[in-house]
Amino acid sequence: MKISPLSIKKQEFSRVFRGYDTEEVQAFLSKLADEFESVLKENDSLKKDLEQANNSLAEFKRIEKNLQSTLLKAQESSSKAIESTKKQTSLMLKETEIKASQILEKARENANEIRNAVITLREERDLIVAKLKSIINSQAHLLEIKVTESIEDDAPAKKYEDAKKVNIDLNEIINKIL
Repeated sequence: MKISPLSIKKQEFSRVFRGYDTEEVQAFLSKLADEFESVLKENDSLKKDLEQANNSLAEFKRIEKNLQSTLLKAQESSSKAIESTKKQTSLMLKETEIKASQILEKARENANEIRNAVITLREERDLIVAKLKSIINSQAHLLEIKVTESIEDDAPAKKYEDAKKVNIDLNEIINKIL
């Protein structure tokens, strides 16, 4: 049986001859009922506060769980972003190295082509110089023959001196051409 403040106030006791003073018992019961009512109200208030605290605690736990989940996702996302950035950087470096080596290889090829062209041009120049020397020598020889024939036909002393003046310096002619 649950005791309420009202049941305490309405409680009746049987009367006996040498019993307690009824007014005093009623006053005590009334005081006890008031005190019990106050304790019950305080208990109800504390129960409501406890229920609110439990609700708040549940809400805070839910928020904490969401925050932990969000934090884990953020950490995973930042880790993935960092890893992705490292991979991209590595790929960019490799591409740059490949391009640099391609540029160097092309420069080497161009240098080799230029070197080969210079060698070819020098060979062609030497060939042309040799041909020119040969042509000049043959022309000089023909000229000497003509001068000698003409000296033999005409006055020998004067023409012979003229023939000596026709001295051809082959190297000088080549140097002028080059």
